[in-house]
Parts: sequence; C-alpha cells; structure tokens
Amino acid sequence: MLIKSRASLLFSISIPKAECIETHSSIALSKRLIPHHIHTKSFIENSKMKMINILFLLALLSYTSHASVNDFCVADLKGPDSPSGYQCKPPNTVTVDDFVFSGFVAGNTTGGFNAAVTPAFVNELPGVNGLGLSVARLDIAKGGAVPMHSHAGASEILMMVKGQITAGFITPAGVYQKTLKPGDVMVIPQGLMHFQANSGKGKATAYLAFSSPSPGAQLLDLLLFGNNLPSELIAQTTLLDYAQVKKLKYRFGGRE
Repeated sequence: MLIKSRASLLFSISIPKAECIETHSSIALSKRLIPHHIHTKSFIENSKMKMINILFLLALLSYTSHASVNDFCVADLKGPDSPSGYQCKPPNTVTVDDFVFSGFVAGNTTGGFNAAVTPAFVNELPGVNGLGLSVARLDIAKGGAVPMHSHAGASEILMMVKGQITAGFITPAGVYQKTLKPGDVMVIPQGLMHFQANSGKGKATAYLAFSSPSPGAQLLDLLLFGNNLPSELIAQTTLLDYAQVKKLKYRFGGRE
C-alpha cells in the first residue's frame, strides 16, 4: 500500500494533465502569429522541468528504508549499523524467531537507582529494523527512579501495568508531570529531558514504546559526572558544592 501511494504521488506530480483545446478564433489567430521556434523552446524547457521533477522524486524514493519497499527488513546484526539501520538479512535466512522476543521478565532493580529497563530494540528483536519502532519493559523498586534522560532520536510512550509511577518531561515552557496508575498511558515528545519515579508503596512495572528501532538514551547525571571534566569547572558552572561533585564523579565513574 505504501509503494502504491508513493507511485500515485509521483505520477500525480510529474505527469501533466491534458491541456484544454482552445476554440476561440482570436486565441487561435494569436498563436499562429507566434514563431514556431518559440513554441519549440518553451516545450523543451517545460519538458526539462518535468524530467527534473521525476528524477527528484525518484531520488527521494531511493532513500527510503528497505522496509518501506519490501515487506520487512530483518537486521543483519553481523553487518555494520548506520543511521538508516542495518542491512537486510537474506530472505532465505529469516525465521519467525527474528520477529519474536521472549525476554520481558522482571529486571534487576538492585542497582544504584533501583530501576531496570529490559529493551527489545533492534539488537534483541531484529525484526523491528526499518520499521521505526521498538519496545522495552520498565521495573522500578519502591523508592527507585529512572534519572533525568532524553532520547534524541525517538518519542516515547509509557503504558502503566502495575504500581504507581510519577513521570514527567521538561520544556522551556515548564514541567509536565503526572502520577500514573495501571491503565494510564503517557507520551514523551522526542528529545525532551524526562524521568520516571516510583511514587507508590510497592514495585512498579510499565511498558515503553519508542518511535525508533534503536532509540538510545543520554542520562544527564552520566553526562555531567561520568567524564574527565575537572570538578572545579563542574562546580563553577552548576553552582553545586565541590565536595558533592567529587562524590558524584566517583559514583558515576568520572575522572579528574
């Protein structure tokens, strides 16, 4: 269906409609007065522009993902990754297991933030390659949280399953946050800093959906304190106490 719609767009833009036949005698007479070479030159210029339009649209179609042209493009994880995704596996090597992920079990929530994300991204579920989506499971222990982070290449949808989570995102206009309960759904726009914190009395579970097969994540704490930027500069540019900066750098693996 996608190929058909694009082909329709190509032809509707590139192929001109038949011109109306003019019958008015004065118009016909005026056309006879225009030299033939001018008509020929105008026809050639119009033809060139139409050909340019066709070539431009063909170029756009050639840059679409493999999954837009084929039924699917299961990732060849042995090959290189690129901004447009992995290359396709040969069709005769594709199996149903490429489209199935069975690892959505409860994650280990005993880490520093008492939260765990179990991804089903392209590396875990090769069938999502080229489809522009992926999913993950989120488990947060009581008092735990997913720290402030962003996904530069994907929007996110959070679907509550168990417990209670307070989630929100930050924009220049303000903070948008909500306490979510089972059955609630929240969308996080692409690229915005956001968080999830367990605000209930027990464990919380949610499922996440992303508009990318490999959304990635940038954690604010890790960016600030997991590097070799001198603690003095971090304290100076954030107004944090120097001793606290040193403590956080140690916690996140930063170096002086």
